[in-house]
Amino acid sequence: MTMKAFILAAGAATALAGPAAAQESWTMTTTWPSSLELIETDRHFVDLANKLTQGELTIEFFEGGALVPSGEVFGAVESGTIQAGADWPGYWAGRDSAFSPLATTPSLFNAVDYVNWIQQWGGADLYNEIYGQFGMVYLPYGVTNNESGFRTNDPIRNLEDLQGKRLRLSGLEQGRLLERLGGNQVSMAGGEIYQSLERGVIDGAEFSTPNVDWSGGFQQVTDYWATPGWHQSASVFGVMINKSAWDALSAETQEKLQIAADATLLWSLAFTEKRATEAYAKFDEAVEINRYDDETLARVQEMANEVIVETACENPNSAKVYLSMVEYLEDYAQWRDASAPFNLGRTPDGPDAAALRDCAQ
Repeated sequence: MTMKAFILAAGAATALAGPAAAQESWTMTTTWPSSLELIETDRHFVDLANKLTQGELTIEFFEGGALVPSGEVFGAVESGTIQAGADWPGYWAGRDSAFSPLATTPSLFNAVDYVNWIQQWGGADLYNEIYGQFGMVYLPYGVTNNESGFRTNDPIRNLEDLQGKRLRLSGLEQGRLLERLGGNQVSMAGGEIYQSLERGVIDGAEFSTPNVDWSGGFQQVTDYWATPGWHQSASVFGVMINKSAWDALSAETQEKLQIAADATLLWSLAFTEKRATEAYAKFDEAVEINRYDDETLARVQEMANEVIVETACENPNSAKVYLSMVEYLEDYAQWRDASAPFNLGRTPDGPDAAALRDCAQ
């Protein structure tokens, strides 16, 4: 019997054994291979959860691809084949476009905005509402700040340099925004980026934060880096949990998992910012780094707002998520702007709340 077959058989046996057995052991996997640093946040959560729930729950963790292909993690959790799966919500935007802003935003939220919104402005409820449509509970436990930006072999310094470029880019809104700016979105899995850059199949690519990009070896096949990554101003990661498996836990064990998620959320921000800083220094020696000027970024913001409203109005769930985000920005702006420059980031000149409110109704 193969390892995969053994694990799946064990999971089925656990489910048949009833709530007590299910409470003792979970199988969890992730969308990330061990070669990408993003997996460290998943491992941190699992280690902490196992320590806090000792004697109540044991989570056995497998790297991405060990049990099911990364793109099938959602379905495996939804069906109950495994109890939990770590993800980046944007991968599931084809099921519901509201997953996109739950994962990232174009030129809108930074990492602290996501933490504030999730913890105190109703964001956590929206994750559970959207994932709940598929029989899951969701615990956000990872956040990264602004993503790197495009890595290319021809410099991109302004919008003119984007014209006609075939760029690997993930995300629904992100692709639409790139096309409005004159580029062309190419969708491909993270594992295909290195060879596509090396062979010239694409003109450039984005993937994640500097530390993750460095672990992907992109500095070996590109000479230029265009920053900041306006396409993803921050990203959220977390764990999908099968609702039946979650309901089988005691309230005390559920609370401990929530505590582990909250603690990992804060840890992930500091960890990835430290690692990104270290990787930036290495990239600075390996490639030429170009930053867009303020005029270019203002134009990107303007067009990003248009794309957000347009995309949100195609789906009431998406409109509901974006409206909640924009209302948070408006509310927090009062104190954030008053405390500038000793505050937590910027208040973006974001999309029109009234337009989103009309779409959400």
